[in-house]
Amino acid sequence: MTTPDPARRRRVLVLAVCCLSLLITVLDTSAVNVALPAVQRDLHPAVSGLQWTVDGYTLAIAGFMLLAGSTADRIGRRRVFQAGLALFTAGSLACSLAPDLPWLVAFRVAQGLGASMLNPVALSIITHTFTDPRERARAIGVWGATVGLSLSLGPVVGGLLVGTAGWRAIFWINIPVGSAALVLSAVLVPESRSATARRRDPVGQALVVTVLVALICAIIEGAHRGYGSTPIIGLFILAGAAALALPCYERRRDQPLIDPAFFRSVPFTGAFVTAVTAFLALAGFLFLNTLYLQDVRGYSALHAGLLTVPMAAGTAVASPVSGRLTAAHGPRLPLVAAGGLVATGALILTTVTATTALPVLLIAYVLLGCGFGLVNTPITSMAVAGMPRARAGVSAAITTTARQIGNSLGVAVLGSIVTAHTHGPLRTGFTAAGHTAWWSLAGCGALIVLLGILTTTGRATAGAARIAARFPAEPATRSTPAAPVTPVTPLTPLTPLTPTTQPAPAAPMISPARRPSRRG
Repeated sequence: MTTPDPARRRRVLVLAVCCLSLLITVLDTSAVNVALPAVQRDLHPAVSGLQWTVDGYTLAIAGFMLLAGSTADRIGRRRVFQAGLALFTAGSLACSLAPDLPWLVAFRVAQGLGASMLNPVALSIITHTFTDPRERARAIGVWGATVGLSLSLGPVVGGLLVGTAGWRAIFWINIPVGSAALVLSAVLVPESRSATARRRDPVGQALVVTVLVALICAIIEGAHRGYGSTPIIGLFILAGAAALALPCYERRRDQPLIDPAFFRSVPFTGAFVTAVTAFLALAGFLFLNTLYLQDVRGYSALHAGLLTVPMAAGTAVASPVSGRLTAAHGPRLPLVAAGGLVATGALILTTVTATTALPVLLIAYVLLGCGFGLVNTPITSMAVAGMPRARAGVSAAITTTARQIGNSLGVAVLGSIVTAHTHGPLRTGFTAAGHTAWWSLAGCGALIVLLGILTTTGRATAGAARIAARFPAEPATRSTPAAPVTPVTPLTPLTPLTPTTQPAPAAPMISPARRPSRRG
């Protein structure tokens, strides 16, 4: 039987709610970059303080996203999704009231904890809602387009808000949007969970947080204290020891937080490394471009945001194209094209000065926007397509964690490059220091091209299928109230879409033999 239109309409609404949550969390990442000069004028932090304003948020997401994904698989995806929306909205309100920089960074961490419960869980909800492979591919394409578009629109929206109402307005806008998404999720999103509850892994979680926090802290603070100082060397050693201990410990667990077997799949590992590389380039560009346009060229936040419109346009055009290319030809073509565009745009930026003509900048922005628009969908496709649905929450969380790791590293590494090479006022020393950072972005583009070629061969794809076959599939007989993975999903539109109808236990109790009588 064909699926009735109300069932399809409900799936589309679920996708819209998930993309709405993604929009505000990712938009927040890039919009805050435009507000950094205004924050500096108001709260008077150093450049490292500005780095922590961004990285406090992304570190919290990266550190706890895996925990959120596995918890959602265990206790319910909608429950964790709603908790994340509530915490993110409350954290946004607190950020808008922050009296000084330490409080702002602390509230940004709270925001990040809420966001860590949204992105991977929302992708897992989408994966379980769209059971048809073609529909799921299109839904993931919309998801990937939302990621790229929100990242590129962030500077524009941030510039408009800062220019009209101040930097605190960036956090105000999250409050009504987050509240609306919270209500809609209660009405529209069905509850679902993995058929087999996974055990908690506090040691693995602690090791993940240790690696990320120690590494980012060493990179940011090393630019000021010196990378040869004892505390910074100690942080690097701590990060390295935790990184070595993590796979050794997880390999001995029956249900690890991060299964090392995932990384035996070449496409999955390639997607992880590509995500880190691409988002390192994107986050680093957004951070440095804000300082260049406002501190070096003297533009206002609104003017700087409007100058990035070509980048947003490039992303908007390239994102749906990426989905079509990935569906028709696989991930190699969009990945190679994305890396080439990013490298070309970064090479143009290596020539900029305080007086570079605007058309040159705009061409670089368009190329970078198209590159970032092309890269998202193939990353998600490679990471999720080869993994069993029973591990959808964790596999999605690992991929999205890679993006956040890239975000954190981009701000930490490229910001520290500029800080270490700038002596005196940022306005006079940024141009020369920025050249090293732009060359680093060009290297990221070249690496994306190489990864796109090496990780999409036939041999790599066959190996991924063998790795995925080792994981137990989710039992088809498992049914939860209103779970979209069960055969009775098309019947849910027959009842009003309210929270009170979600836990109805009657449908799973009807045997196949009695269904004809129900039609009568």
